[in-house]
Amino acid sequence: MNGLYRPRHGRIIAGVCAGLARRFGMTPMTVRVLFLLSCLLPGPQFVVYLVLWVMMPNEDRYLARTH
Repeated sequence: MNGLYRPRHGRIIAGVCAGLARRFGMTPMTVRVLFLLSCLLPGPQFVVYLVLWVMMPNEDRYLARTH
């Protein structure tokens, strides 16, 4: 499995869904649809997205740290 980071390519907003998809072996569109469907449920989905945006490193920083 790959590490958890926001890729340079394939982003729509911040790359959080694309990074999660790459980490868990899914397509980015599947993760985006799951996120949108989860927004129909009560909970802090947007807050979690914002926290992941801040906490997940960019691909450049991740690769520099691992090499």
